[in-house]
Amino acid sequence: MGTIVVFENVSLDGVTQDPTGDEGFSRSGDWRTALAPTDRQEWDKLILDDALGAQALLLGRRSYEFFARRYPSRTGELADKMNSLPKYVVSATLDHADAWNNSTVLNGDVVSEASALKQKVNGEIRVYASSQLVHTLIEHDLVDELRLTIFPLVIGAGDRLFDQTSNPKPLRLVHHRTVGDNLTYLTYQHSPDTKHSTE
Repeated sequence: MGTIVVFENVSLDGVTQDPTGDEGFSRSGDWRTALAPTDRQEWDKLILDDALGAQALLLGRRSYEFFARRYPSRTGELADKMNSLPKYVVSATLDHADAWNNSTVLNGDVVSEASALKQKVNGEIRVYASSQLVHTLIEHDLVDELRLTIFPLVIGAGDRLFDQTSNPKPLRLVHHRTVGDNLTYLTYQHSPDTKHSTE
């Protein structure tokens, strides 16, 4: 059985919108430009190590199109891994996903499709970016693990990782470390049995 693992780059105030600056979100630009060279090198290594542990990608349409414009023409270990992985694209508008090899469109109910994919894939199903998809997966308790790289930036506005949910979502911190000198990497697992206190 597969596990859904969400990997996100997050600002200190929880923003995930446009960390590369490609969408033109004027407040942020490319978050990586604020990193020291050693931080960037360690972040690049973190991304590669994470991708190497994935058995499939699950993406929303916009994120799929973003990656599909870039990775097919790239070379190197990360590109080789990303290009070789099976890719599943959640979309109500795409009929085909021909822009990137090994891609399949999932155009049914998101919750049903993601649940079925967990039964089909043996290993980690990685979700990169795809904020709307992530919100839906979190709401329906389909995310098994969250991996967050915290950038030392306060953006002040923009789409955030955690949208409003219908009920609390208990998580358990299972790993934390610094990446370079200024990034923090946090790993949380879904913990449905955690009790909440209102005190």
